[in-house]
Formats: sequence, C-alpha cells, structure tokens
Amino acid sequence: MRKICGHIVSHFRERIEPNGYKGMIVAYDRECCLMYKRELDQLVPPGVSTVVIDTHDDKAGLYREYYRNRDEEKKVLDTFRERSSSLKLLIVTSKLLTGFDAPILQAMYLDKPMRDHGLIQAVCRTNRTYDDGKTHGLVVDYVGVFDNAAESLRFDEGAMKDVVRNIEEVKSKIPGLVKKCLDYFPGADRNIPGWRGLKLAQEFLPTDNMRDSFGADYRVLNRAWDYVSPDRILLPYRDDYCWLSRVYDSLRPSDGSGALVWAELGAKTLALIHSNIDVGEIQTDGEIMTLDGNLAGDSATSAHKIETDLTARINAHKGDSMYQQLGEKVERLKQQLELGLITSAEFLRGMSEILREAERLDSLTEVFGNLGVSEHIIRDIDDRVNTARFDNWQNTVTGQNNVKAALRTVMWVKYGIKDDDIFDRVYKYVEQHY
Repeated sequence: MRKICGHIVSHFRERIEPNGYKGMIVAYDRECCLMYKRELDQLVPPGVSTVVIDTHDDKAGLYREYYRNRDEEKKVLDTFRERSSSLKLLIVTSKLLTGFDAPILQAMYLDKPMRDHGLIQAVCRTNRTYDDGKTHGLVVDYVGVFDNAAESLRFDEGAMKDVVRNIEEVKSKIPGLVKKCLDYFPGADRNIPGWRGLKLAQEFLPTDNMRDSFGADYRVLNRAWDYVSPDRILLPYRDDYCWLSRVYDSLRPSDGSGALVWAELGAKTLALIHSNIDVGEIQTDGEIMTLDGNLAGDSATSAHKIETDLTARINAHKGDSMYQQLGEKVERLKQQLELGLITSAEFLRGMSEILREAERLDSLTEVFGNLGVSEHIIRDIDDRVNTARFDNWQNTVTGQNNVKAALRTVMWVKYGIKDDDIFDRVYKYVEQHY
C-alpha cells in the first residue's frame, strides 16, 4: 500500500493536478480507506485528502473521525468540487461510486475488484465534462480489473476496445498524429520566430475548410498528448508539438466561435509552450498610422501584426463581454476581406480602430479593475463620452465641459464614485484617447 500511495501522489502531481483536476481513491473496504489515509498523510498535507464512507454499524468506533451528517458531508463534497480548494483526493470504498457528480474529478485510482455495471458507473464518475482541457477520464488500475475489460464488464469485446483504451495504445499513436498535423505544412520554416513565423505557417491553410481540418486533427493530437504527458516517449516530438500548438492557437477565432474544433489549450500544453518561448510585453506606446489606399501593398503584413496583438489582448480577458465583442468585430472584418467586400487597406484601417478600442479598454480596466464594477462602468463611460465628444473637443471649453459632465453622470451619479484622483485619471485618459 505504501508503494501504491507513492505512485498515486507522483501520478496525481504530474498528470492531474497541473490541469486543475482532482482524484478519487477506491479502496477495498472501510479499513483500507483508513490505511490509505494514514499513508497519504505521510506524503502530502492531511488537508489534501479525506475519507468519505458509510459509518453505520461502527460499534467499535473505528470510523468516528469520519462521522458526518448529510449537511456536513455535502459541505465536504462541495469543497472538493471547488477548483481552488486544497482538498484534492477523496478516499472511498462504495460511497460516491454511483450518483456522485463532480465534473472536476478526472482520475480514479482503483484498488478494489469491480465488475459489470458497478464498474462502468464508477468509471463514469471521471468522465463528466468540465472545461475544454478535460478531454477524458482516467482510471489507474492497481488490481488488474482492466486486464480483460470485456470479461469484467460482460460486454462485447470489440465494443469495449472503443470504450476503454490502454495508455500504451495511445502512446503508439503519437508519432502518426504528429506527422498528420505536420503534413499540413510541407517545407515550412519553423525557425522563423514570432508573428512572422505564424503568418507564414497560416499561408499553408488559405481556406476555412483547410484550417478547420487542421484544427480537428490537432485536437486529436492534443487530447492524446495530454493523456500521455509527461511520459518520456513524448520528448522526441516536443518541439514539433510546441510549434503546432502555437500555430493552432494563432488560428483560433478571437470571438470564441467553433468551440468543437477551436478549443482553448489545456494547462499542460500551455505550460509546455510557455517554457519554450520568451513572452514580451504587448506594445501599447507605438503610433498607429492613418493609411490611405497607396499603402495597400504593405497592409496585409501590418494587419496581421495588429491581429496578433489583438488576439493576445482578447485572450487575456476571456469571459469579459466587451473584449469578446472586439473579437467578433475582428472575425467580421476577416470574413469581409475573404469575401472581397473590403480591400486590404480598409481591413487594416478597421483593425487599427479595433486596436485603439482595445487600448482604451485596457487603460480603463486598469483604473477600475479593483472596484469590482469594471465591465459595466467602462461600457457606460465609453458610450457617454462618444455621445458627448466631437472633433477637437479637447481644444474648446464647451467640449471639455461636455465630456466632464458625461463622466460625472456615469461615475458620480450612477456608480457613486466621487474620488477626485480617479476622476482626474479617467479624464486625462479620455482627453488623450477620445
């Protein structure tokens, strides 16, 4: 049992915890649950795990520590479901194996013989959908239940091969999956850094159908990689996978559409990418030039550079509807360009305007971020100021008074923010950018 606990802790820390998911240990009986708890407490802080068992008929009081009424048990399980909680592992023997719904649960460490529907229901505890990063449930079998899955489950052997996959089978598919994705980019120079390298890679996928096809194939690779990681078998393919992941992420629509193909990268993949690149600050102090049609020859490159900047800003504010709207504007512009409804110079001007909007949002978000009302107040300020302003308003007393009055209406009257320092900072920013 000590060796099994050591393996559980190692496996959980390497494969499950980095993605923000949790685990369940299934022991043979109630006594074994206590033994597991004692061993785990020698390896990790006691708060990382707890025992959840039926304590009825405990005449000797062996399980007194885990006596809980319904409300107390519900509180424990709700804590387990919270991503930020320190409770990572539940130790059980029969309780929670059916009917327990915790999508954050990904790994089951099985040290108890099980069969038939009891087994399949237990396995399904790990398979609840949670987020884009959770692509599968994982069962670590310490007693050989899955040595013959078809017999244990009394189902058709051929059908079971599609339900329960051995990790060795997935490992064997990694080389072919990597090659299939790389085949979309024959002769691509993967040593060109930054946005320019990504732009050149994107040129190998000129149509939406080709991009979606690559995205679907990459998702298969991504799921397999996260399933196997951090196995040493992946080392020869690490650089290829990092490059493919960066290309995939650069192609993902800014508005969050196409979620089945263009899902967010999982924590393991993001950590791998970040460990292999240097991330610089987004440049916000550069001048945005007003372009005319004579610059159309250079506009595609400039627009792609702006798009890369915008994508980084939008992805940094996931869940914020204002940034999501900017992403939708970007996608609409791209569609208009692809349909030939606008020229590349017009596309660049549109992208430049969206970038200015993003910069305004970034600055106002920084001012109001700690007040807990950032999204609503920023939207209201933007609406009011755009209504009150006119060309060169900064150079007239009327314009200055109109904009200040608009700001007071939002900040003082609607939100009750009467801090002079905050007002002055907002006005100064509005004066420079509106």
